[in-house]
Amino acid sequence: MDQFKGQPRLPKFAVPKRYDLRLTPDLVACTFTGTVAIDLDVVADTRFIVLNAADLSFNDASVSFTPHNSSQALAAPKVSLFEEDEILVLEFAENLPHGVGVLQMAFSGILSDKMKGFYKSTYEHNGEKKNMAVTQFEPADARRCFPCWDEPACKATFKITLEVPSDLVALSNMPVVDEKVNGNVKVVSYQESPIMSTYLVAIVVGLFDYVEDHTSDGIKVRVYCQVGKADQGKFALHVGAKTLDLFKEYFAVPYPLPKIDMIAIPDFAAGAMENYGLVTYRETALLYDEQHSAASNKQRVATVVAHELAHQWFGNLVTMEWWTHLWLNEGFATWVSYLATDSLFPEWKIWTQFLDESTEGLRLDGLEESHPIEVEVNHASEIDEIFDAISYRKGASVIRMLQSYLGAEVFQQKSLAAYVKRHAYSNAKTEDLWTALEEGSGEPVNKLMSSWTKQMGYPVVSAKLKDGKLELEQSRFLSSGSPGEGQWIVPVTLCCGSYDVRKNFLLESKSGAYDIKELLGCSVGDGTCSWIKINVDQAGFYRVKYDDSLAAGLRKATESQSLTAIDRYGILDDSFALCMARQQSLASLLTLISAYKKELDYTVLSNLIVISYKVVKIAADVSLELTSGIKQFFIGVFQLAAGRLGWDPKQGESHLDAMLRGEVLTALAAFGHDETLKEAIRRFDAFLADRNTSLLPPDLRRAAYVAVMQRANKSDKSGYESLLRVYRETNLSQEKTRILGSLACCPDPSIVQDVLNFVLSDEVRNQDAVYGLSGVSWEGREVAWKWLQEKWEYIEKTWGSGFLLTRFISAVVSPFASFEKAKEVQEYFITRSKPSMARTLKQSIEKVHINANWVESIKKEDNLTHLVAQLSSN
Repeated sequence: MDQFKGQPRLPKFAVPKRYDLRLTPDLVACTFTGTVAIDLDVVADTRFIVLNAADLSFNDASVSFTPHNSSQALAAPKVSLFEEDEILVLEFAENLPHGVGVLQMAFSGILSDKMKGFYKSTYEHNGEKKNMAVTQFEPADARRCFPCWDEPACKATFKITLEVPSDLVALSNMPVVDEKVNGNVKVVSYQESPIMSTYLVAIVVGLFDYVEDHTSDGIKVRVYCQVGKADQGKFALHVGAKTLDLFKEYFAVPYPLPKIDMIAIPDFAAGAMENYGLVTYRETALLYDEQHSAASNKQRVATVVAHELAHQWFGNLVTMEWWTHLWLNEGFATWVSYLATDSLFPEWKIWTQFLDESTEGLRLDGLEESHPIEVEVNHASEIDEIFDAISYRKGASVIRMLQSYLGAEVFQQKSLAAYVKRHAYSNAKTEDLWTALEEGSGEPVNKLMSSWTKQMGYPVVSAKLKDGKLELEQSRFLSSGSPGEGQWIVPVTLCCGSYDVRKNFLLESKSGAYDIKELLGCSVGDGTCSWIKINVDQAGFYRVKYDDSLAAGLRKATESQSLTAIDRYGILDDSFALCMARQQSLASLLTLISAYKKELDYTVLSNLIVISYKVVKIAADVSLELTSGIKQFFIGVFQLAAGRLGWDPKQGESHLDAMLRGEVLTALAAFGHDETLKEAIRRFDAFLADRNTSLLPPDLRRAAYVAVMQRANKSDKSGYESLLRVYRETNLSQEKTRILGSLACCPDPSIVQDVLNFVLSDEVRNQDAVYGLSGVSWEGREVAWKWLQEKWEYIEKTWGSGFLLTRFISAVVSPFASFEKAKEVQEYFITRSKPSMARTLKQSIEKVHINANWVESIKKEDNLTHLVAQLSSN
């Protein structure tokens, strides 16, 4: 039996074709029992059957294999569960006959609180605490519910039967075909599913309300939520029905199932999960309350619903062959969710906001401890860590880059539809998508794209103008500033002086020189070409470093708003990244930022706000005088936007202005702007007196909460205690997470300590604890690190089996900026690290090194404080 241990994949002796699964959850004892009959095709000589199982107990006597056309069941004398490898090995007395047979067994398990496998979630109904039973199987946890071939390529059909209390709602992937009530218990049978992977099987049992609609071709769409919250499901219902119609056209394949249910789960580790026909969500990603949800909550619901429904085709109908190709699922669903959201809500300018996805991908991929889009996965424990900004955001960004290069029509009509049809009810690898796109476009897509998916990182293209020639050179960009290895086929797009003339070409070598007059028909400096912008619309997944004269031209073009919002964003973000990598001074970054004082675009300002927080925190490690000056500088930069938006929403204003108001006021509060703090606290007091006051609508609440925490300290905790009261009184998850995300920004370390202890209390659901770690103040870093060490055993025990553990490490470790701290963290984790957190730990320590080098570099800049004062007064 030992031959099967330590293998990344199951042996291929036997292939599952159909599961007949019966489960009986006990919601009081939090246990479950089950039986499964699996139709198997034995395709090789073997006396072993090897499948996945974990955290289950087996009745060995129940295990048998009955070959087709035989009434004689073969017992398995030896049944062994190897917990470390999560496999169940059944040894029979002799070789099994080739062909089809039925494998049967009975098993039992525990409904744990780990938010994976078949688990329990808690809720209140009429003041009484109750349990519901929920599944979360991706990536590799169906094996915790029933024994199975738990790999995406082992597709089969599923016939599911549940035995549950008769007063509860019981849902699965398919519609109910039969329900027999016997007193307090009912047996519910579901239609057999089409062929699908195990990670997409889903079951939910509990008390729910729902709202219902239909698509244009009669598919039933429902949103389920806790009793009393049905109205909050209406927005997602609208988005869901419209999105299914849209994707049916886009993929040129109808939605394959008779219904789709979307359900809000109170305890849920991820954002949402695309189970075929029964999509599960965190409450914050599905429910929208007209009165108490912010505009940003509405947008999140729309994009998450679109993302999950895109998976019904890209992921569920066509599934990646192995986790190496996870990005095919996630990158594509991320990209296409923007396409759907843009179609439904064009006024949101969502493709401009897509830049936030690209930026997150660029940030993570700028680390030496990044990984390629296509990453080798050798053990189930390694899978969780690749559900990251590379698979989702870099994945989506390279798809956008390719679509931009090939053209939208070629990409969709000639290629994607063919790919979906060809691989429906089957599995695909990255190369299969490239093949379909090559056939549709006639372009060498495989060659173009393999440099982006098979090697990690991305290039920075350095541009300089010399004797009428534009010289470009590519090298790997690293946030550490170190020289990196790698070469890419870079789709270069450029404009000169206006967007009327645009040039596209591929930079395939390390460098190239191009005659500007030949290329664009103009000369720099002749009045028509006052600036050159490379990577127009930020369509390419790379950064650009301009020489001083090109940078000066772009700074002027930014100030005069001659560039699109997307390009203004790109120039700013590249400049910030180059500054962090010490390839550009902080003085030159701040000089560029001063050109954004008239900026009013939501996406550009939102990114500038994120950058401002980072610059202020890094300045704090240089000197208090510099920090104070830089805070004043940023307060000045945000004044125009704050003045135009004011505090009160205007009749008929845009969704983007509603989001921007909250973000600008939050930044002013965080930087200690006195007027903002006073007004925020005045409005908060009105909100305490009346939760429905118009003085503090949802879009402003985070700003008010941050202001309250800026003023809280150990001798006056009243504001902090009031916020906790609001937290305890609300039953809206979005409000709770908004409060949790604001508490730790307090500059008093003793309050930060209280907040961190509160986060681990039973008042905060395990899924939400990490929100409390976001935005720990600069003054609270040390307290947070000591707290992490003191509580590590508990944290590891509670969150150690899922990906949320990695969020604790990155949130607490990454903000530091000293080599000593990096060493201390490394030493602490030498005996505590494990495979599922190794990558995150290395990335977090690398970020500390990057910060430390950046601080050293800023310390060497002359007259920085004087320059900041000068920029502030201009």
